[in-house]
Amino acid sequence: MRLLIVLLPWPLKRFLLRVLYKYELHPRSRIGLAWVFPRHLVMGEGASIGHLTVCKGLERLELGAHTSIGRLNWISAWPLNQPPHFAHLTGRKPQLILGAHAAITHRHIIDCTDEVTIGAYTTMAGYRSQILTHSVDLAESRQDAKPVHIGAYSFIGTACTMLGGTVVPDHCVVGANALLNKAHDETYRLYAGVPAKAVATLDPQMKYFTRAKGFII
Repeated sequence: MRLLIVLLPWPLKRFLLRVLYKYELHPRSRIGLAWVFPRHLVMGEGASIGHLTVCKGLERLELGAHTSIGRLNWISAWPLNQPPHFAHLTGRKPQLILGAHAAITHRHIIDCTDEVTIGAYTTMAGYRSQILTHSVDLAESRQDAKPVHIGAYSFIGTACTMLGGTVVPDHCVVGANALLNKAHDETYRLYAGVPAKAVATLDPQMKYFTRAKGFII
């Protein structure tokens, strides 16, 4: 049934997704030839998901107005109520939440075993970035997970890695190939390196930080 839905033209696909799965899909949202089946899906006006993206295991996927997820992205999570993994994390939220006008480009890997949030007007740019919310707790010898939060009006460069517990503040840039493994709190900063640290202060008047449309021409 799901394979058939994936292959259908969008108007019919949208109808079946709303009727069979109770998804909340704005009339001007769109999903391409993609395997997108979270438990709950919300897509605002103009939100889109590109061809050959896979989304599985999530409790919730929410795209704000004019948000886009591009082609060939792999978005997955360990579902709730599947012991023995993560049984100690009673408040775990396997979900991906994108604010209005946010964008994930192409060929990224996002593990949403715990919550991943990407703020409004933020761009996950380039290719091959990874968000990994789960890992092995060596001290306790068990699987563990922590959320990742990326603020609004930020920019994630190509081939970055963000581990569980990472926080990128609003109005920040993460340089290409950076590794983030903790919560940062300084806004208007360029974070770069392995592990990443603040290496420069950014001008708050940069047009990227004040734009009214997410899509950049």
